[in-house]
Parts: sequence; C-alpha cells; structure tokens
Amino acid sequence: MIDTNTYLSRWPFRRLVGDETPDFVARLRKRNVAQAWAGSFDGILHKDIAGVNARLAADCRTYGKDFLVPFGSVNPTLPDWREDVRRCREEHKMPGIRLHPNYHGYQLADPVFAELLHLAAEQRLIVQLAVSMEDVRTQSVLARVPPVDLSALPEVVKNTPGARLVLLNWRPGVDEPEQLRSLATAGPIYFDIATVEGIEGIARLVEHLQPERILFGSNYPLFYFESALLKMRESGLSASRQQMLFEGNARRLLA
Repeated sequence: MIDTNTYLSRWPFRRLVGDETPDFVARLRKRNVAQAWAGSFDGILHKDIAGVNARLAADCRTYGKDFLVPFGSVNPTLPDWREDVRRCREEHKMPGIRLHPNYHGYQLADPVFAELLHLAAEQRLIVQLAVSMEDVRTQSVLARVPPVDLSALPEVVKNTPGARLVLLNWRPGVDEPEQLRSLATAGPIYFDIATVEGIEGIARLVEHLQPERILFGSNYPLFYFESALLKMRESGLSASRQQMLFEGNARRLLA
C-alpha cells in the first residue's frame, strides 16, 4: 500500500498514537504500508515554514528513507512563500507540496492561489490540498475551521496547464455528486478516501469518478489507519481495482 495522506510531528490540540516518527514508521510498516506521503502538522500553524520543511525532510531521511516521501508546506500569505516552493523542489527534492488554505486564511478564488498552482506546475510538483483536517464537532472552540470552499477550484485548474492536484479529506467540502463531477472534469484532480463514509462508500465513489483518480489515504495519525483499510476491504471492488487504489494510481502520479 501507498498511503498518500499522513502527517509527522504533533497535532497541536492533543497527543496522538503514532505522533513520534519512529513509532509512526513502525506502525505503518506493520500494516504492510510500502510508502507514506507525509506532510507536517507544524506547517498548519507555524510561521517558520522553511524550518518546518527542513525538519520534515530530515525526519524522512533519518527514520524512513525510501519509505517516507515528504510533501512540504507552503503558505502563500507569508512573504517568502515562493522561496519555500523553490526549497521544496531544489533543496529537499520533494515531489510535491501540501496546502491548508482554511488554516492559512486565503480563498481559492484569490489570485495568489492561481499563482501558486501555476508555479507548482512549472516545477512539476504535485499539489495536495487539505480540504479539512477533522470534523468541526471535534475542533477546539478556540479554533473552529470550516472546510475549504472549492467552488472556484474547477476554473483555476482549467486555467493551469500541467497542474496535478490531490484533494485530501475532501468529503466535508463536496456534498453533491454534481460538484464532484465538476471537479473531476476540470482537469487532473485526484481524490483520497480518508473522509469517504457510509456502507460501500468507495464503491459508490467509483460510480462518479474514474477509479484512476482515487488514491488510498488515511489522514494518519489524526484518523485511525484501520478506518481507511476497512473501507477498502468492504468496498466490494475487484482485486485488480483495489490494487489501483492501494498503490498503482499513486505510483503513476508520483512518476
């Protein structure tokens, strides 16, 4: 399996099982994960993004070489964000970046987001956009953060040739099949399964999306890894199609 949605460091609001990197790696390896695409919880609230990404790259090398794949944080509301994109690609050799617009205070209709997506496409970076992190009902009363408004996203993607975008934890921000199809037809947008819920939720998702656009992602350690695994097991998909979601689609996207 390739888990395309994981995080290192500490979630700022509570301790999690697996929030120490050596333990994180050991737990995922035990569950037969072959590779984990990892962002950093620090990138959500810290302002020293360069330091966040340097620590992320170092932890991936130290504790999970060839297992942990770092996806650096970028906050385009900070003055040095273009340099952060450059460092991710040139210094840390990261294949992609991870965005948290709702925590960083910008909208997808803002010109800076279009500029960021265009720059990432020029650098051949995968862009992972976290639509949400956790259910609003479990959030601290001091940090209520709604899901990202995706209404402007299709138009931005259509106007950005070469963009490769992955939506993480997207389900709270996409309520209708029509909205899902609008996103899927806008361009090369991929969807992880971490927040897909309901009986045969993944099987129903395949009815609306090309299976090549769906990626296995758990949002571990904020969510239980077994939750994503059980969704796949009860999906009723064929073994070959499960392999696409578990691993094949992610390998093609990374390549």
